[in-house]
Amino acid sequence: MAQSQRKILVTSALPYANGSIHLGHMLEHIQTDIWVRFQKLRGNLCTAVCADDAHGTAIMIKADQNGITPEELIEGVRQEHMADFKDFGIGYDNYYSTHSPENREFSEAIYKACRDNGKISVRSITQAYDPEKEMFLADRFIKGTCPKCKAEDQYGDNCEVCSATYTPMEMINPRSVYSGATPVEKESEHYFFKLPEYQAFLQKWTRSGTLQDQVANKLAEWLDSELHEWDISRDAPYFGFEIPDAPGKYFYVWLDAPIGYMASFKNLCDRTEGLEFGDYWNKDSDAELYHFIGKDIINFHALFWPAMLDCAGYRTPTAVNAHGYVTVDGEKMSKSRGTFIKARTYLNHLDPQYLRYYFAAKLNSRVDDIDLSLGDFVQRVNSDVVGKVVNIASRTASFINKKFDGQLQAAPAQEAMIQEFIDAGDLIADLYETREYGKAMREIMRLADIANTYIADEEPWVKAKSEDTLPQVQEICTVSLNLFAILATYLKPVMPDMVADAEGFLNKELTWDNRVELLFGKTVNKFKALMPRIEAAQIDAMIEEGKEEAAKETPAAESTPAEETELSKEPIAAEINFDDFAKVDMRIAKIAKAEHVEKANKLLKLTLDLGGETRTVFSGIKSAYKPEDLEGKLTIMVANLAPRKMKFGLSEGMVLAAGPGGEEIYLLEPHDGAKPGQRVM
Repeated sequence: MAQSQRKILVTSALPYANGSIHLGHMLEHIQTDIWVRFQKLRGNLCTAVCADDAHGTAIMIKADQNGITPEELIEGVRQEHMADFKDFGIGYDNYYSTHSPENREFSEAIYKACRDNGKISVRSITQAYDPEKEMFLADRFIKGTCPKCKAEDQYGDNCEVCSATYTPMEMINPRSVYSGATPVEKESEHYFFKLPEYQAFLQKWTRSGTLQDQVANKLAEWLDSELHEWDISRDAPYFGFEIPDAPGKYFYVWLDAPIGYMASFKNLCDRTEGLEFGDYWNKDSDAELYHFIGKDIINFHALFWPAMLDCAGYRTPTAVNAHGYVTVDGEKMSKSRGTFIKARTYLNHLDPQYLRYYFAAKLNSRVDDIDLSLGDFVQRVNSDVVGKVVNIASRTASFINKKFDGQLQAAPAQEAMIQEFIDAGDLIADLYETREYGKAMREIMRLADIANTYIADEEPWVKAKSEDTLPQVQEICTVSLNLFAILATYLKPVMPDMVADAEGFLNKELTWDNRVELLFGKTVNKFKALMPRIEAAQIDAMIEEGKEEAAKETPAAESTPAEETELSKEPIAAEINFDDFAKVDMRIAKIAKAEHVEKANKLLKLTLDLGGETRTVFSGIKSAYKPEDLEGKLTIMVANLAPRKMKFGLSEGMVLAAGPGGEEIYLLEPHDGAKPGQRVM
């Protein structure tokens, strides 16, 4: 049952160092911590490192607003972040900062290697400039009125109302978010990494199994067209590392942020005997390297990062695991509704293990968004954790403590049921390994149902009333507590504190391999309640505190982890009236032919029969359907959509589908008896 020990290095994306940790961040760090704890529980040499992302214009501006130095700001935030992670049970082996001597050393070395390999170019570009602050402005630090739809307070690169894209100088009344001044155009010399020269390398690397299919398919949209050189420099004033051969020029925050993984690990290696940096980062390393990140920063981790690593002579990641966003009750987190919940706000009211379990129950290996439905959160935790797992121990421990002085029976029956629980560990281990936590939790709860049914059928509380049946009570409780110990083992990566309390009660340290070592004839300690139920009042108090915090906050510098990245969902399009909708002509169509489109990663070419009329439609459903499975099927199409010229040909309509994407795209199918050409009302 034992396995050979693996050497694994795991990282999470670096939180930006000018804002508090919130539950959106916690999804990633919980997902990472569960995987790391599972690997350690299996006996693998698994090391987890992280750090604060501490550079950039936003850090500099916020420190100035607060009347402190950037160094003071980032260290104060780092201490806050570390406290939040610690209290959530996130067990990093090292939590560092990108503003460190190790990170400067690696950033300069990687840059010089890329420069010496001819992969750095220099040219002048024109940018928006704040004449009052005397600094260049990224598009996200400019706001104004959309030149197309006239929506106000839009960012300098695109409109969230009408989705138009533009340059800051095309906006109406553009202004710097820092000074309010009108930006002017100014020329500056910048340094670029020659990413296009790594196009072939990245096309192969992104399809090597390193990325989820959803992510690889998305990146293929970039890689199918010409890549652009990546601007890796920023002009002074800027808080970061100065480029060695370019006075007044600084490394862009997204150059040294991922290098922070290497720096944090090197800092740990220098303090840990037997842990060697090169064993994990050299080209010939046999160790495994995993990044856990959000889907919003995949381009940095799966395009720029592996290209730079390869250029500088380092190994590339074994896998980059991306996850989706967090919504609360089906909507984007909102400060005004109190659902933009900080980690500390949550901790003020609820046990962190509740959230660890709930996120685990919702997570899978895909890039799907996770909804924290507060009502479902209360019900699921109370039902699964308290009502099923903890209930096994609480229903039987009192009998063992009171009737048998904690002594378990030496040789109870129910060997088949106990063996079923032990054997299930192989499946659960596979599910943890592949990040299918939700499926793992469902399997654990299936087993918990079996245990609870066994207890209910045997009724130890009835048998305990008679001296004649006390031996049966001891047997029932012994079987039940062994089942509980096995389930606690399986939950240990998710709920480490609860399981630590259970280990104290059971007098046993639980590991994956020793689940076969049963507690027959052993003595357990006095049972203490492991997890109380969540009360609705706790949720209400947390939301109320979130609202109060939002009311106290004043606008500050942007707290996004990159100047060109924002965690937001696609905006909902402008409303239309019923008359507009009535103009849409939806018809039944038969898929007469379906075929692949050469050099297109998402599209299938469909030939649709509308009952005597044929249309060609290009549809982005390739990730979910094989062409041969579609031919002959009926679907629904928008028949009066204006033809659209694409580089692959003319698309004469649109087929209707729903789903989150990837393999989960579902063509709408008409009712039985429908015929091609019929209108859908």
